[in-house]
This record gives sequence, C-alpha cells and structure tokens, in this order.
Amino acid sequence: MSGWRVARIAGADIIVRPSLVLIGIVLVIVFAPQFESLGAGPNPYVTSVVFVLSLFLSVFLHELAHLAAARWFGMTVPSVELHLLGGETRIEGDSRHPWQELVTAIVGPLCSLILGLIALWFAAATDGVTHSVLWSVGFINVLIAIFNMLPGLPLDGGRVLRALIWAVTGSEAKGVRVAGWIGRLAALALVAIAIAMMLGDDVFALGRALLVLAVALFLWQGASYALRHGVAIARIGALDARDLMRDEPPPPESVPISVDLSGRELLVALAENPANSYALIDDEGRVVGTLFSASVDRAYREAG
Repeated sequence: MSGWRVARIAGADIIVRPSLVLIGIVLVIVFAPQFESLGAGPNPYVTSVVFVLSLFLSVFLHELAHLAAARWFGMTVPSVELHLLGGETRIEGDSRHPWQELVTAIVGPLCSLILGLIALWFAAATDGVTHSVLWSVGFINVLIAIFNMLPGLPLDGGRVLRALIWAVTGSEAKGVRVAGWIGRLAALALVAIAIAMMLGDDVFALGRALLVLAVALFLWQGASYALRHGVAIARIGALDARDLMRDEPPPPESVPISVDLSGRELLVALAENPANSYALIDDEGRVVGTLFSASVDRAYREAG
C-alpha cells in the first residue's frame, strides 16, 4: 500500500498511510455528535478534528517509544507506519534475549498509559471544550494501553507474553505459538462483540461494529502471520555457532567462518559458503572448533 513519507527520525522513515486519513474522517464524523451532546464548543466538528489529531499524536508517541527502545538495543528500524488501526514500528532483526523483547514491547503501552493519565489529570483542572478533548484523549489512551496489553499477538501484550514464556522455557518458538493462538481467540471474541453491537438500537452501532470488525481482522491476520513465520524466525534466532560447535579439529575441506555468528547472520554465512563443515575462527584468527552443517539443520528442527 502506498503512503507518504513525512519525516525521518533515528534512521526510521515516518510513513502515513492513506487509511489513516480515512479512519480520521470516520472518527470525526462519529465523535462530532457526541461532542455536540456535551455542548463542547460552538462547532462540534472542529472539536472532533482537534480530538482526532490529538489522538493520532498519542499513537505516534506510542510508536516512537517502540522506536527508542529498539534503537537502544541496537536494532534497525526502517520505518514507523501510521495507518487505519493505529501504528506499527517495523523492526529488523530479532531480540537476542527475552528482556529485550519485553522492554521493546511494553514501552508502547506504558507510553499510552502515561499520556492518558496526564491528559485526564489536566482535564480535571479545565472545563468546556478543553475538558472534553483532554478527557476523551486521556480515556482512549488508557483504553489503548489496556487493549494493547491483551496477551495475544500481534499486540504488544502478546509480545510481552512471548518474552515471558521464552524466559521461563528457554524457547521463543513456544512463546510465539501460545501468544499467536491467544491472538486468534481474541479476534474471534471481537467478532462476537461486533455482532452483538449490530443488534443494538444506537444509531452509530453499525459504524462502531464495523470498526471492531476491522480490529478483529487485524488481530487474526497478525496472529496468523506470527504462527506461520514467527516460529521459523524464533528457531533461526536460537541458532548460535559457538553453542553448536564441536571441540575438535576441522576437516581439511572446512570453510572458515566467525565463531561469533548467530541467527540469521549464521544462516547467511552458511548459504554463501556451502559446505559440510566449517572451521570456527575467533577474533584473533585462531581455530576454536568445528561446526557441521548437519548440526545446524538438526538444531533448527528441534528448536521450540
């Protein structure tokens, strides 16, 4: 899908998708009558626009928290995308430790929670339009924080659950499987909620139900992607040349590679230099052991 590159922060392109504009228009139309019923200002649509822009800024700050954590751990972040269902920070490379995964995931909901509480605190000290906008932004940010902490992928809470299972069991792949299936169950629950909303008498029930269905679709697709590709990625991340090496002299035909290679970098090195065995070299150029390609294949199959 096309989009607009509006900025570049910490090496990441900030991209706005057309769907963000679409959902913005929908939200303005949906919330304007509610602001009108509250008597929030002379023009409820202007108030609604201010509210939606403030909400988008909150989502952007949520994604920037993910970006900051990922860059702190040395990960590459090519882009931050703002779209129909909020935002997505695209991180290249895998977390090398459950702690990294947990921190990178949890900072987004924490940011939303803090923003929400600050907005609610300021709302209590104001009135009129300012009170309505601040209270609405604060309330929705708290909801975003709670929703994002649901323990199912692709939500941040799913990544936190994956990290915790990884830490306890030593298997990132198990964490992916559990959090992925919970994400699917959450999507089905949202479909049931949307159907129930359609049966209501509220004039805006259909619009809200369609929005919930869109979120359910996002959850199902994200959880399914995690189950298909996340396990494979986790297995790749578990590969480490030093852990798999044998303490024996390498055969004469062995290809030299670094003993510090792991994960995707290890697989790339093996693909670029196909051989049955590899001489593992340390930083000083000394041979420290032998890595057999069969050992890598077996470790990949048995991971998780």
